[in-house]
Amino acid sequence: MENWNLRRRAAVLLGILLLDAAMFGTAMGVMRAETSSEEVRAAGVQEMVPETADAPSFVALTFDDGPDPVCTPKLLDGLKERGVHATFFLMGQSIPGNEALVLRMKEEGHLIGNHSYRHIQLTKAREDSVCEAVEQTEELIASITGERPQYLRPPYGDWNENLECRMNLTTVFWSVDSLDWKLQHTSRIVRRLEQSVGPGDIILMHDIFPTSVEAALQIVDSLQAKGYRFVTVDELLVD
Repeated sequence: MENWNLRRRAAVLLGILLLDAAMFGTAMGVMRAETSSEEVRAAGVQEMVPETADAPSFVALTFDDGPDPVCTPKLLDGLKERGVHATFFLMGQSIPGNEALVLRMKEEGHLIGNHSYRHIQLTKAREDSVCEAVEQTEELIASITGERPQYLRPPYGDWNENLECRMNLTTVFWSVDSLDWKLQHTSRIVRRLEQSVGPGDIILMHDIFPTSVEAALQIVDSLQAKGYRFVTVDELLVD
């Protein structure tokens, strides 16, 4: 009986010791956590807070049929003032005599694409002729910039799989048509774009009309004020 009492006392004592150890460990853990937090604050390190700001909305502004000796320089001036890069799909027959404009586009960070040599429906021409026209425009651009364009916008968006297979170019169409060639009225073009453009859109315009240049710069101001950022189509497609 005495042995049993001794064992009972030993068990109770062991339980008390284990409980004390557990409480001591918990207290030490709290102290370590408080010390760590104080050390962080003392070092001037702020705790990470999830960002709540909305990501910027990206759009691509694109221009076909240039370069134009009158309109394109005004457009380039306006884009440079605003820190905006655009994409220019050049018409081969418009390049001779405007080589300085093409070089300026590259030097100022714009993307240069191919718009074939003449503004014709490519699917209605012989495939060999289409390839020759695109190649001719590529060579003109490369002779000025030192780089062959990698992106093609077919006139009228007229394209098919057979042509796709024959050319090592990425075709780029559009998601918002400004109809600037038809409207040729600055405020109407701007109003149409403000009602249509959303994040990720590729905007189709032409740098051969004065009203298009005016509308393009106005829409840049309007969309930038709303938090939009303008990028070239290669940046938009990669993102």
